[in-house]
Amino acid sequence: MSEDHGFSDKVKGAVNKAKGEAKDQYGNATGDAKKQADGKYDKMKGEVQEKIGEMKDDRH
Repeated sequence: MSEDHGFSDKVKGAVNKAKGEAKDQYGNATGDAKKQADGKYDKMKGEVQEKIGEMKDDRH
């Protein structure tokens, strides 16, 4: 089992948030509501992953 204490979850979360922001902005600029929704979902997923990483950090 990995001993990263949540680091990988925080990194994945940051990547998903950045990817989501890019999709959201692209969807906003082009009027693509689906791309915007996908971006918002990715940002939300990233937030959850970061929180999981923080909880793992707090436990150690």
